[in-house]
Amino acid sequence: MEDKRKEGRYNRIYKQLDELVLKSNSTAARMATIIAVLHHKMDAFFWTGFYLIDNGEMVVNMYQGPVACQVLEKNKGVCWAAFNAKKTVIVEDVHQFPGHIACDSRSNSEIVVPFKNKKGEIIGVLDIDSKELASFNETDARWLEKILKLVYI
Repeated sequence: MEDKRKEGRYNRIYKQLDELVLKSNSTAARMATIIAVLHHKMDAFFWTGFYLIDNGEMVVNMYQGPVACQVLEKNKGVCWAAFNAKKTVIVEDVHQFPGHIACDSRSNSEIVVPFKNKKGEIIGVLDIDSKELASFNETDARWLEKILKLVYI
């Protein structure tokens, strides 16, 4: 999707989510709503979900898409790379990423955004996979980072 069109789509999604999440004080409900809206409104999103840290392990949480890896091997793959670097990681071709964890072989590109709690501590990641190569760019990163802040408004 071209950037101008992607900007417009994210802008509409953000407005929709802003209205939807205000209806609940539940963190889980807000996370689930964000995942559902993103997954169904962004054409290239094949797998959309959260991995959260639980007793030092990165464990799948709510998601949309095919069955996920339950626990990600520590310090391996894109999700741990984003968590450890404390920044969004965009991978144009996951098959070229050292240590990539292939939960589904149909995934070809990925974006992972650190997920922070109210205190600003990273408690997990938002992980999005696409069947297409090079699906994600800085536009996605900027908007997804903004959207994640809606969980704890």
